Amino acid sequence: MEASGLDSDGREFKNAGEMWREQIGEGEQQHKKTQWYREGISYWQGVEASVDGVLGGFGTVNGVDINGSEAFLQTLLSERFPNAGRDQHLVALDCGSGIGRITKNLLIRYFNEVDLLEPVSHFLDAARESLAPENHVVSDMHKAVNFFCVPLQEFTPDTGKYDVIWVQWCIGHLTDEDFVSFFKRAKVGLKPGGLFVLKENIARNGFVLDKEDRSITRSDLYFKELFSQCGLHVYKSKDQKGLPEELFAVKMYALTTDMPKRVHKSRSKVQANRPCIIK
Repeated sequence: MEASGLDSDGREFKNAGEMWREQIGEGEQQHKKTQWYREGISYWQGVEASVDGVLGGFGTVNGVDINGSEAFLQTLLSERFPNAGRDQHLVALDCGSGIGRITKNLLIRYFNEVDLLEPVSHFLDAARESLAPENHVVSDMHKAVNFFCVPLQEFTPDTGKYDVIWVQWCIGHLTDEDFVSFFKRAKVGLKPGGLFVLKENIARNGFVLDKEDRSITRSDLYFKELFSQCGLHVYKSKDQKGLPEELFAVKMYALTTDMPKRVHKSRSKVQANRPCIIK
């Protein structure tokens, strides 16, 4: 990514390569990359396991976020899985699931099985409790099944297991290299016709590095360059509406491993891994 970017202190980088070399080093400096991930996990280990906590103090956007995601998901299901709910058993993976907010409020209502992937143990414990049958029952045909306490950069799904892999407000913790590596591994976890949904904050230009939680907010162009490296195609995209103006813009991407017959483009203004004030 050749566009310039900023860190949360306002310091400018000529390009992403310069920023990554400083943050994680190169060659033999593996310890710096390990430290990057350790500090990111450490930040979230100090956050309360609540909706307000996982949304960075902006718990009030939960409803708007879920409604926007649901409208996007309904469109995808009607186009890609027309037999859902009748004779098609649907399985989803919720990546960076946190306390199970998205699974509980959205995914478990549309998928027969949902697996949760989250590296912060007390978040996952809260999700397991919240989604236990005695606390949350949609129906016997819809349930949370597996709770994986593993970071994205170390996770490989079972082959051909998932119809949808949902990745929201977490991919910014991955370096570019691990971003590409994750999606290349995760592709094998999709069923034929399956897809990824990536929902993320969008920088207006280039990128913004958050030094506190060790994450990067990428621009739309930055994401699309990485999608190309992953061998993924944008099937459909949509801007999240209704968020407070002081937050980053948020965009949803439906990504497929096959070239779409028709590319759906939304006219949108391109403006951390949670709703976040623009710094």
